[in-house]
Amino acid sequence: MEIKSYRDLRVWEEGLELSVAVYELTSQFPATEKYGLVSQLRRASVSVPSNIAEGHARESTREFLHFISISMGSVAEIETQLCIASRLHLCTDEQHQELENRYSTLGKQLRALAISLRRKLDN
Repeated sequence: MEIKSYRDLRVWEEGLELSVAVYELTSQFPATEKYGLVSQLRRASVSVPSNIAEGHARESTREFLHFISISMGSVAEIETQLCIASRLHLCTDEQHQELENRYSTLGKQLRALAISLRRKLDN
C-alpha cells in the first residue's frame, strides 16, 4: 500500500486512539487535577499523532524522523504521567494496564518507523 497521507499510517491511527483513551480516562479525574495531570496527559497524548502528521507533511525524511522522535518523547511522558496517576489512585489497575498496552505498542511502532526512516537516510 502506498502512503499518500499521514492518515494512511497505522501509527498515526494508533496515536489518535491513544489520545481518545487518555481523554476518556482523564474525564474521570477529580476537578483538582484539571490543570495538573489532566492537562499534561491530554497535551502529551495529542502531541503524538499531531507530530506524526506534521512530520509526514515536511519536506524531508530527516525532518519526519525528528517529529517521530518528538512523538516518542510524548509517549514517554504519557507513560510517566499515567504511573503518577496510578500511584495517586486516580485510575484503576485495569485502566492503567489498558493504556500501558496501548502506549507500549505505539512506542514499538514509532521505534520501528524511526529505524526504517534512518535506513532510508543511510541509503
